[in-house]
Amino acid sequence: MLQAISGVLGSLRDALGKLVELPRNIKQALLLVLDMVFVIAAIWAAVALRQGTVGVGFGPVEIFCVAFTVIVSAIIFLRLGLYRAVIRFMGQQAIWAVITAVSYSTLVLAAAVFLSQAHVPRAMPFIYWGIALLLIGGSRLVARAYYQAKLRSLSRNVIIYGAGESGRQLLTALHHGDQYRAVVFVDDDPRLQHSVINGLQVARPEEIKRLIGEHNITQVLLAIPSASPERRREIINSLVGLPVHVRTVPKINELVAGRASVNQIQDIDLDDLLGRDPVPPHPELIDRCITDKVVMVTGAGGSIGSELCRQILTSGPRELLLLDNSEYALYRIERELRDLKQATGSTLEIVALLGSVQDQRRLETVYSTFVVQTVYHAAAYKHVPIVEYNVAEGVANNVFGTWYAAEAARKAGVETFVLVSTDKAVRPTNVMGASKRFAEMVLQGLAQRDTRTRFCMVRFGNVLGSSGSVVPLFREQIATGGPVTVTHPEVSRYFMSIQEAAQLVLQAGAMGTGGDVFVLDMGEPVRIIELARRMIRLSGYEMQLDSHAQDHIQIEFIGLRPGEKLREELLLGSDVTGTGHPMIMRAEEECLSYSQIHRHLTDLMHYCDTMDCAGITSVLNAAVSGFGSHEVRHDHVWRKQGMVGRATVPKAKPKTLPSAASSHSNVQELFPDKS
Repeated sequence: MLQAISGVLGSLRDALGKLVELPRNIKQALLLVLDMVFVIAAIWAAVALRQGTVGVGFGPVEIFCVAFTVIVSAIIFLRLGLYRAVIRFMGQQAIWAVITAVSYSTLVLAAAVFLSQAHVPRAMPFIYWGIALLLIGGSRLVARAYYQAKLRSLSRNVIIYGAGESGRQLLTALHHGDQYRAVVFVDDDPRLQHSVINGLQVARPEEIKRLIGEHNITQVLLAIPSASPERRREIINSLVGLPVHVRTVPKINELVAGRASVNQIQDIDLDDLLGRDPVPPHPELIDRCITDKVVMVTGAGGSIGSELCRQILTSGPRELLLLDNSEYALYRIERELRDLKQATGSTLEIVALLGSVQDQRRLETVYSTFVVQTVYHAAAYKHVPIVEYNVAEGVANNVFGTWYAAEAARKAGVETFVLVSTDKAVRPTNVMGASKRFAEMVLQGLAQRDTRTRFCMVRFGNVLGSSGSVVPLFREQIATGGPVTVTHPEVSRYFMSIQEAAQLVLQAGAMGTGGDVFVLDMGEPVRIIELARRMIRLSGYEMQLDSHAQDHIQIEFIGLRPGEKLREELLLGSDVTGTGHPMIMRAEEECLSYSQIHRHLTDLMHYCDTMDCAGITSVLNAAVSGFGSHEVRHDHVWRKQGMVGRATVPKAKPKTLPSAASSHSNVQELFPDKS
């Protein structure tokens, strides 16, 4: 008997599987035919039940009533849209449509019986209504249950953390997909605990570990968009170490702004990984250099430059100029900003300009033509090892690119020039950091001159999610199964979210009086090994094989790369003052005189033109505090020429600049020798 039942169920399952693969119009036709069979069966069963016998005899009048009811019911079912709803996703509205259709069919049957004086029991239409509803509606519910059971067998069990409105919306969205199956809610609110919401039990947070084992949970989905940053971190910290992947729905500000929806499940925000609270911006500071002004961003296609552009656009500038030497990066940010402009209804003019910051004539023409008032100089080579391998070009771009952009701004009468700098400029151990510190000193030298342009610098550490950041690299490595590579067990870095860094750059630029070095409060440095462990655990992995973890990812130490140091600093000294903004400090740092900067620039220009890496580092050693022990060892061209290992003697300083063949031959014009 059991084998027979199993065989019937197996045949039914196979038939349903084949039915799913048929074209939709054929499935709708077959379903209509099946419903009409149910109508006939319900009429027969209603009469048989009332008469108490299966030997029901229908005459011509009764057969006419059945045929009339079938034809009219088919029309009613089609008009009410019973076959537009997909059975596997059938909801409350579709069920009400079935009840309505069966009720109309019952009225048709009753009218046909009454008008034709058919010999059937008077209670037959009422019995027909119940049987037809059971057959037509019940078959759909059974089919939906089958589909959902099949989907559940293929989906991953998840816990929804948060039984509020967002959690309920997320549950509804999950019901319409086959990727996740929510098995329980978890919520902090004692009033909701142990209740049932939308068919799911609400458990206490303390029960999560037990629930993971009982239900084979693979992910915890955080549906707490309105929770404070402190509470989000507490929840995330409580989940670190559990063998589940922790993901989240967007935050409340993204939901309200329409930039995201509840069903967009994503990885933990970078801000949550960072574990710090961003300070709300001061709008009056941001607006001071932007609102109703012509603003230009160099390096607009880069990580910091593009985020500066996004935030500048929302502050109401009159015109926004984007400068980048990468055609694709410029195209991408321009397209994104135009979409953002359309979404916000802005009338801002966006101008995309190809060009290099080392082309001073191009910069002067742009500044004067568009009457630029504010410049945010984010164009630079920032990747430490890459610059170590390309010393001359890295220095030329970071030092002379800044110099030309700033000098062109001075000549064109630009009001404010803000340099985006880095914590690697403080006592640098690499060429990139030394070149950025030298660029700061160039601006400090220009600020000593009689100029209408306010020059200032904003120095900060790493930004999470930027190009070259460890976070995207770690996520890539975790997605491919590892290993996660860390340079050294003790290496640490200052981190800040890219949005917060851009906001603070815009605010600091409004505070400058001339030659200011602003330092952002980056909080406490983060150990990279701890960041890697946190990301691995929140992705549902362990870091070594054990009896409880099915998956593991190893952390591999690869050694410090060329030019890297274990810990970064933000200040050259201890002389720092507040600015009225809790996250922005003004550093009082020594700088070289204008004439000293001029002499170093002259030498540096000669060595860059002749590709003399030893000469370049000798100038940086002399000018930049803390860089004295650096030696050229990694530059590709320098190594290929066989210069590494030789005793290098600094070349004699040129008394005059090279001829016009040099692309930098205007140094005397920009910095006339006043000594």
